[in-house]
Amino acid sequence: MYTVRRTVEPPALGAAGKADHSHFRSGAISIWCAGAIAFLLLVGAGVVYRMEAPRWEEPPPIPPPVPLAEVPMEVDGWIGEDRDIPSITEDYMRSNFADDYISRRYVNADQRMWADAYLVYCSSRPAGILGHQPLVCFPAHGWIHDGTSDSEFVTRSGRRIESLVHRFRKQAPSYQRVVVLSFYVLNGHVTLREKDFSGFFGRRPNLAGNPARYVAQVQVSSSLEHSARSLAVDLTDSILAILPDRHGQVRWPPLPQGASRTEDIGERSR
Repeated sequence: MYTVRRTVEPPALGAAGKADHSHFRSGAISIWCAGAIAFLLLVGAGVVYRMEAPRWEEPPPIPPPVPLAEVPMEVDGWIGEDRDIPSITEDYMRSNFADDYISRRYVNADQRMWADAYLVYCSSRPAGILGHQPLVCFPAHGWIHDGTSDSEFVTRSGRRIESLVHRFRKQAPSYQRVVVLSFYVLNGHVTLREKDFSGFFGRRPNLAGNPARYVAQVQVSSSLEHSARSLAVDLTDSILAILPDRHGQVRWPPLPQGASRTEDIGERSR
């Protein structure tokens, strides 16, 4: 009968003839360091959370420097009237950080046209404007989206405005149709690009109350595209004048025909 013996290699010996356990010690130190770093990261994250958590709470409303209600009720033959907004809609608007808004029906009796102007202003949390875009609001009220196309129009002052044209309809029995021209005003600049303000910084609250940090949504709608375009042409200059520019300044009231902003400033300084 044979007996099998297993030979165990002794630990490596150092220069003094002692076993070398340095690799065991370095491994233990690495594990300890990793654990310490993880612990410090957790503590740091907790501290940052406690400091930053209030910043992510719902900020107080930040109204525009000039209330949107100052947008003219009468302009180039159009006469406006404020439309009632259901309480459920107002609750939705507040929950999506609408700091100011107007909803009006404009009628041009001479031209036999009507169109609605809807303007929403978000500054307390600028990216909240995404909850007010036509592709959200109209389907939520039973409208079916028929398509969207790029377009532009020229205001009375000659400014070219890029816009989107959305088309919606309702099924039987109403068979209604509506055309919506829309664009954003971001810190005084017209844009159609939601990615300009929908990122991390756009979602952060405007804690400083900076009047140059906002997004406004402009919508002009009617059953006929010609009517919507006509009101947009006549009203947009006033809307842009009442919204702050990139420095937070408001050019309101608008200048008289043919006057320059330099002349206006000179008059005010006298």
